[in-house]
Amino acid sequence: MVLDFYHKLLPELVQAESIVLMVVIRSEGSSPGRMGFLMAVSLHETMGTIGGGIMEHKLVELSKVLLQKGPFQAFIKHQIHQSSSGKNKSGMICSGNQTVGLYYLDKSYISVIEKILSQKVSHIQYTENKINIISNKDIVLNSVIENDQKWTLMQPIGSQNKVYIVGGGHVSLALSEVLSKLDFEIHLLDHRDGLNTFEMNKFAYSKKIIDLNECQKYIHAGENIFVVIVSFGYRTDKVILKSLLSSQYRYIGMMGSKKKTEVLMAELRDEGHSDAVLEKVFAPIGIDIKSETTYEIAISIAAQLIKVKNSPKVRNGF
Repeated sequence: MVLDFYHKLLPELVQAESIVLMVVIRSEGSSPGRMGFLMAVSLHETMGTIGGGIMEHKLVELSKVLLQKGPFQAFIKHQIHQSSSGKNKSGMICSGNQTVGLYYLDKSYISVIEKILSQKVSHIQYTENKINIISNKDIVLNSVIENDQKWTLMQPIGSQNKVYIVGGGHVSLALSEVLSKLDFEIHLLDHRDGLNTFEMNKFAYSKKIIDLNECQKYIHAGENIFVVIVSFGYRTDKVILKSLLSSQYRYIGMMGSKKKTEVLMAELRDEGHSDAVLEKVFAPIGIDIKSETTYEIAISIAAQLIKVKNSPKVRNGF
């Protein structure tokens, strides 16, 4: 998560005065570090990741050496994850490759990071010269490497995946905790005022008590929007689902037994909803791992969200 990373980076830069920022400019194949991955290294602290393993360890050690020497011009390092590679071997054998940019950040970058965190800009631009901030919402994540002396990565700031969990019970609480470790901004909705598990949920970015018939007012359609329906029961699930079927989301799933979901879908068909629309719903929700406990169910749902997020082909139109 870009904003989360920079939120943690800012106080560290203030305290450490200088940091090496590593960013994956490009990745191909089975590279463990994907384009846009971020990692910061000070003499006493590290945060983030560029893919892990021996490759990351070596670049962290290099960063510490660079910090001891003082300011340096940004440069890139190609990392090839194959033992047969003649040069630029990363030490890993997972195949694929990635290019990592290394930047020296001092206190002059504090104002840049503050602007990133203000969310008044849309993109971060990493070039061979410096890190810039851009306001152009039409740009997507992309990189261009012309040579070792000229490159650009455009990283969107405001395109974080948002998951709306409708239902504030035990599964919702467990799922929120699991998703808080992942690349999702969590929003929680329920119709029950005073529900203890709803009030206990400290992982959600926002929490609202709403009329379930008006879910569409609180969950806007979009390619980075994920909807998880884990409400109190069959009737509330149906109310929620009916209010959302006309909108397009990256993912919409509903918890329930196979029999329950079959009956609910049959009712919706009888009420005029097409198979094409209903087939977009993941129901029963989650990947089948024979889940029994609350956290097992939460993990099965989280795994399905990750699969959809990382897949170029999804069922809901994006």
